[in-house]
Amino acid sequence: MTTPHQPGEYVDLTMMYAFHDGLRRDVAIIAKSAAVTGDDPTRLTATHFGWDLFKRFLTIHHSAEDDVLWPKLRGQFAGRDDDLELLDAMEAEHDRIDPLIAAIDAALADQEGGHAGLGDTVDAFATEINAHLTHEEDAALPLIERELSPADWALFADSQRNQIGLGLAPRYIPWLLDGATPERTAEVLAIFPPPLAAQYRNAWKQQYAELNPWSVEHGRS
Repeated sequence: MTTPHQPGEYVDLTMMYAFHDGLRRDVAIIAKSAAVTGDDPTRLTATHFGWDLFKRFLTIHHSAEDDVLWPKLRGQFAGRDDDLELLDAMEAEHDRIDPLIAAIDAALADQEGGHAGLGDTVDAFATEINAHLTHEEDAALPLIERELSPADWALFADSQRNQIGLGLAPRYIPWLLDGATPERTAEVLAIFPPPLAAQYRNAWKQQYAELNPWSVEHGRS
């Protein structure tokens, strides 16, 4: 996972869309789990499955955008008010999502009464992140594809790859591809070094499905 990404002739958004698909998949699972009726605190356990992994990958992704991607674009857009306003909106949306992550963490840690407000908090989180993903896909990604150089896109990819590292790769790649179509799976695996793709096919996919109760592979969503 630490092998530098080699820039191609254009910005390839395959990984970005695959990552967004993974976020939407897990947000739906979180919302479904948190919406279980009744005041049984044991439902916190069901919601907690997969949350830490989801949160970790989301945090890595957003920090790479905030620290690498948006500043790079901001430097290119001096004097372009509309484009700068879009970057401001992307950052503001991150700022609204972060406190909701903390609120879900607090609810999951409160075994006595955390269940009471979990559903409403998760609903607010799901609304914010789904709106952000749609806004990013509709407005920011076309701008990135048009304006960012492949070399700078590679730096953004590397910033995430370096945070994930080899330690998280056995969880990250199966998480990313859980429930993906065969076509999307082939596109994504072609981006990774062949040894990692082979590890995914031969071991990591099955291990992830067995360990993660959220895994689509075993129909546990």
